[in-house]
Amino acid sequence: MNAGPRHPSGGGGKNRRRRGRRPPHHGGQGGRDRQLQGGVYSAPMDHSYRAALAGNNGRNGRVRPGFAANYPIADPDPLPDQPMDAASRIFAFVDDLFFQAKIQETARKLNVKVEFCKAEKDLLEHMKENGEEKPSLIIFDMNNANAKPLTLIPKLKNKLKKGTSIIGFLSHVQGDLKQKAHEVGCDMVLPRSAFSQNLPQLLRRHGAPEEDAIS
Repeated sequence: MNAGPRHPSGGGGKNRRRRGRRPPHHGGQGGRDRQLQGGVYSAPMDHSYRAALAGNNGRNGRVRPGFAANYPIADPDPLPDQPMDAASRIFAFVDDLFFQAKIQETARKLNVKVEFCKAEKDLLEHMKENGEEKPSLIIFDMNNANAKPLTLIPKLKNKLKKGTSIIGFLSHVQGDLKQKAHEVGCDMVLPRSAFSQNLPQLLRRHGAPEEDAIS
C-alpha cells in the first residue's frame, strides 16, 4: 500500500525521532550524574587556585619550586640607624651599573652599608680598616670579568671559612657557569631576577650588626 501524502514512508513528520537524541534522565540528576564517578566529583578543576598558591610563594622570602612567583615579596623593615663610622659587613664585586644602583638604593632604604670592590686588594684593605672583622656577605656578579670570580671565590672561601656567605648572580641561561660557581665555593647562585627579588632580605639579614644578625 502506498503511503499517503501526509504520511511519507520512513515515519517522518513531527513524530520522527532525531538520531542521537539522548535518553531521558532518571532521577533529575542531569549532568551531575556524569560528573559523579564512584562518589568522586570529577568536574573540570577551577585553576584559579593557582593564584592563591602563588600568593604564598613569597612567605618567609622563599619561593616554592614548581610555582611562579606572581606576587612580589614585601620589603623588610629597615634596620635601626647605625653610627656613621659603623663597619660595612657586606661587600660586592659588581661592575654592572644597573645592579650597582639597585644595590645602593636598596641598602639606603634598609640602613645597610655596602662596599663595592674591584679586586681582592680592595676587600683586604676594607677588612684591615674594620679591624680584620670578617664580612658577613660577599656578592659576586659572575659575569664581572675584571674580578675573575671563579679564581677569587675559592681564595676568599679558604681565607674566610664559614663565617662569610658568598652569593653569585648570573643569567638564567648560564647553567654551566652556575655549576662552576658552586664548585669553587659559592654558597648560593641565583638568576638575576631572583637575586633582585631577594636582595632586600639578603641585605637586611647580613647587614645587621653581628650581635643583632638574623640567624
